Amino acid sequence: MSQQRIHYFDNNATTRVAPEVVEAMLPFLTEQWANPSSAYALGNEVAKQIEEARARAAALINADPREVVFTSCGTESNNSAIHSALMTNPGKCHIVTTAVEHSANLRFCEHLRKRGCETTFLPVESDGSLDLHLLEKSIRPDTAIVSVMWANNETGVLFPIEEIAAICHSKDVVCHTDAVQVAGKLRIDARRVGVDFLSLSAHKFHAPKGIGLLYVRRHTRFQPYVIGGHQERDRRGGTENVPYIIGLGRAAELATECVGEEKTRVRALRDRLEQAILATIPNAMRNGSKEARLPNTTNIAFEAVEAEAVLMMLDRVGICASSGSACTTGSIEPSHVLVAMGLSPARARGSVRFSLGIYNTDGEVDYLLKHLPRIIARLRAVSPASPIGARTARRDSKTSIATRTRRETGRLRQKAA
Repeated sequence: MSQQRIHYFDNNATTRVAPEVVEAMLPFLTEQWANPSSAYALGNEVAKQIEEARARAAALINADPREVVFTSCGTESNNSAIHSALMTNPGKCHIVTTAVEHSANLRFCEHLRKRGCETTFLPVESDGSLDLHLLEKSIRPDTAIVSVMWANNETGVLFPIEEIAAICHSKDVVCHTDAVQVAGKLRIDARRVGVDFLSLSAHKFHAPKGIGLLYVRRHTRFQPYVIGGHQERDRRGGTENVPYIIGLGRAAELATECVGEEKTRVRALRDRLEQAILATIPNAMRNGSKEARLPNTTNIAFEAVEAEAVLMMLDRVGICASSGSACTTGSIEPSHVLVAMGLSPARARGSVRFSLGIYNTDGEVDYLLKHLPRIIARLRAVSPASPIGARTARRDSKTSIATRTRRETGRLRQKAA
């Protein structure tokens, strides 16, 4: 890999591990490596450190440490919540979720459908918002759980989780929220919100990949998804991933301290970037609600271009962004989130997500704004979907779009060098 500086605008996919987190983890890779279930002092000290990390994680979401179960990731947390609701409610095999959930929910519900469970996938409005009256009407006597994400990973659109939890409780139905995208960006108060289950993934707030948590509200019936030893108070079997749990705890501390920065400085950077893109690039449109969304996320549709080509050319100049969830990268289908919002397949395929974080700077935004308009212009010049590109295509019909795109990418790369 070249030494070209990276300008990272894909923080909803993953985040840089904070130096403070690495520092906190290292002793548990080199010195304090005992099994926390061991009876001797070395193991007892490790177990004590796990509980301290649990307390830090609980503080991030305003929960009791006993309500925090460490998992391997957000996907496991989501699956565990849904699995538990089904197992502890015999005779109930109906799930309510939305059409814009992460694949961790959508594919698990499809898996359960093959085993006899039914799922209602709620539609969303054109701005990505949810009709709560429709949600309430969709809850049935055999509904085991309502599982709704707090913030959409592609558009940043927020759902009113506190209201959703209240609706669920009024009907005596378990409520779960996938809050993976919220941690570190907005304050989370699990007690006030009132959900029964809440999922987090540490790599979204500057800890390593491979560690997450599931909040299980006190007195909520719970059936483990991973069965084995007595770890996590018999709620998740398997020897604890100690270094990563320590990293999650330290990252939770940092996220608690930095959430104000996300809501102010990072939001200001996002707004400046979005406003400049919409002002300088013709036929660019924001996808999703302007107000009810995460402070770091903007999803922009560029008419007459393919997002894949945009991302490829951005990558050539050291800019990282995405066209949607990292977990669906490589799919030839347009984003299911954007299609559910009513976007045409062409507009969905031309949409790019920029998600900022605490390490982004004004200079990086300037760098992106310097390159993006010319990239869009060059791609439109060779796209048959644009007036200019259509004329070019008629003039050079023997040259494929892919070939012309590669040529433009090469020219841009030479200029950047």
